[in-house]
Amino acid sequence: MINGKTVLAIIPARGGSKGLPGKNIKLLAGKPLIAWTIEEAKKSKYIDRLILSSDDDEIISVASEWSCEVPFKRPAELAKDDTPGIEPVLHAIETLKEKYDYVCLLQPTSPLRKVEHIDGCIEKCANNDADSCVSVTEVDKSPYWMYRIDKNDRLTPLLENNLIKRRQDLPNIYTLNGAVYAAKSNFVIQAANFIGNNTSYFVMSKSHSLDIDNETDFNLAKFFINNHES
Repeated sequence: MINGKTVLAIIPARGGSKGLPGKNIKLLAGKPLIAWTIEEAKKSKYIDRLILSSDDDEIISVASEWSCEVPFKRPAELAKDDTPGIEPVLHAIETLKEKYDYVCLLQPTSPLRKVEHIDGCIEKCANNDADSCVSVTEVDKSPYWMYRIDKNDRLTPLLENNLIKRRQDLPNIYTLNGAVYAAKSNFVIQAANFIGNNTSYFVMSKSHSLDIDNETDFNLAKFFINNHES
């Protein structure tokens, strides 16, 4: 609870990953990938209820072993490759009898995310009069120096009127890192999104922003964890 308002956290974890089969329960430094998110979410001083949304029996079993509540099984039609990420959130809000003022989405593919990032994002959402707050990280390559291929098979600037020549003149650019999404529940229901005209941000370092999509990402996460522990 924050400022007298309740907070629901949802971990979405469907089966059938193609980039890295079984990734949500694949052992990372001795623990299932999803356990890293469960453990950090349970440390939060604001989250009132943590639940899993999954269509996969094995994922449900593993999450339950790590003391994550599983109040329902996600319908198969909401666990397809092309299912928008917001759909499991809307389904959870609609399915649960209890209603919450804020909803927080925590993807299990961000194992390096810490409780301070979760609580920091919730705080910025609740204390800055924002509809939502999402975690971001600074990009390595600026879009001001990026190009696309035009219809004549020639390079053309990605951004129009790109006149920035010196690196020190480039503005700081950020991208969503997928680690934390927090928002007023009513906003999510109405917008069917976590991002709108009144969205705040929480900056995370690159070292905490790894989003696992394939074997290379998984091995990189293992390296970061082992290196930190040593």
